[in-house]
Amino acid sequence: MLLRKGMKIGKKINDIVVGERLQITEKIEDKDLLLYLGLTNDSNPLYVQHDYAAETSYKKPIVPTIMLNGIITSAISKHMPGPGSHIREQHLIYLEPVYHYETIEILFEVQQIDMHLNIVEILVNAYKNKNIPVIQGIIKVLPPN
Repeated sequence: MLLRKGMKIGKKINDIVVGERLQITEKIEDKDLLLYLGLTNDSNPLYVQHDYAAETSYKKPIVPTIMLNGIITSAISKHMPGPGSHIREQHLIYLEPVYHYETIEILFEVQQIDMHLNIVEILVNAYKNKNIPVIQGIIKVLPPN
């Protein structure tokens, strides 16, 4: 999405409330993995080579964690707080691998709001197969002013 004059900005800090939630669902497809690998030049065989991954404890290729991180940061930029926001700090723990073609659900919830510093703390929890936790953490975001 290209920014254009008059484009609506995201929520300002006064418009955000503790407990506000967002849920997104993403399926990891081949095209997404190929774009990631092309952009980063990351040649880790664990991400794409089935024969190599079969010899590891994962048994099949996994999705790069930075790609999962990108899905999370994209949701923040698009929806919560939205365009004009900027991530100031993040602490994410990757609990389980996500494999190619899996669908993940990511839940975001506003935990704290610091009006003085203009920072919103957002809890992130992601699951695969509806109930297997794969990511948990906190992201601190500066909403647009």
